[in-house]
Amino acid sequence: MMRVAVLAGLLLALSGCLGPVSLHQAVLGYDRTVSQVEQEMLLLNIARLRHRLPVHFTVTSSIAATFDYRTSVGFSGTYTANPTWFFSPTVSVGATVAENPTLSIVPVQGREFTERVLTPMSEGKFEFLVFQGSYIDMVMRLMADGIAVQTREGRFERFILNWPTRPKEYEEFRRIALHLAWLNANRKLFVGRLSFTETARATLSGPPPAEEIRNAMEKDYRWQQVPGGNTYELTRRVTGRVVITNYDPATLTDAERAELNARASNNPANFVLIDIRPEHPGGDWPLFGALKLRSFHLMLDFVADGGTAAQEYGVAKDPRTGEEVTENPSRALAIEITESAPSTESPRTGYRGRYYSVADTAWDRTAFRILYQGFQMTVTDVSQVGVPITISK
Repeated sequence: MMRVAVLAGLLLALSGCLGPVSLHQAVLGYDRTVSQVEQEMLLLNIARLRHRLPVHFTVTSSIAATFDYRTSVGFSGTYTANPTWFFSPTVSVGATVAENPTLSIVPVQGREFTERVLTPMSEGKFEFLVFQGSYIDMVMRLMADGIAVQTREGRFERFILNWPTRPKEYEEFRRIALHLAWLNANRKLFVGRLSFTETARATLSGPPPAEEIRNAMEKDYRWQQVPGGNTYELTRRVTGRVVITNYDPATLTDAERAELNARASNNPANFVLIDIRPEHPGGDWPLFGALKLRSFHLMLDFVADGGTAAQEYGVAKDPRTGEEVTENPSRALAIEITESAPSTESPRTGYRGRYYSVADTAWDRTAFRILYQGFQMTVTDVSQVGVPITISK
């Protein structure tokens, strides 16, 4: 009886351990599965675009899983006529774990999502990726459709297309990207939003009424009196457009930053102003213009075309660019197409009897991560998109 009691106690303790362990494994397993599905979905759409087919995405909107842990203990035996004797004891113990997941998947479609995929990326997404430490030339090669070269007055001069079907423009774009990467590696490149104080002056007979001061404060404006008269200033701190410069914009005056922001604001929201000035590092190759960002669909299309006749190719840096640029691969993101499954652990998927996989290099894995992050920034809340498909196991 003592042995049975000990065994039952051990079984109950074991059942208490099974719950957290199973839950831990299930959460990590679902996370890996959802991430893998999204990565394969990107590769699948790259394969579709390579065959000139439309893209289509399906995402997992929710996962609900019920875990059932049960423990049972049974004891039986045969007694003789003499109650002091006990024969043929039988003990049965058991523990079961049941998992019942329910997954909801949503085919992402409709006007809103299509517009998101086809609308060019905003400058904020470019700034975010560069701020996170991604190589600026890598981000440019994936996200930028080209560079619009402009005069200081904002007049358009020419466009440098980032597409290998236009070799001269493509090579110039690559060299500019390497030049900016060199400046960035030496901490001589500034990528961020302009910030300045906007000021308006007025001559008043007396201080502004309290109600007007309160209304101004609600709109982030501040009233202040200029010493020595009845002149008052209405000021506001403004966060403006994203710029790429070879100087620190903080060294400019408020008026100069406001003027630069006005020039940047003349461009659409998917343009990032570039201002490389002669009197600063890297200025022997001056440039004033704007980086034109692609849509997420065009990013996929650009990568997909890498497997066709419009392949990217190697481009050497300009002599004016320093030696600190160490990585300059031929392709922004290399997708390998093979007849058999690759032996690497890189993301891959099958399509029409072939395997599409990310090349097993540090550069390509990082570039694929940027593409994945671009997808996450494009697909936001899917709870209101279409009717979910529920799968229960």
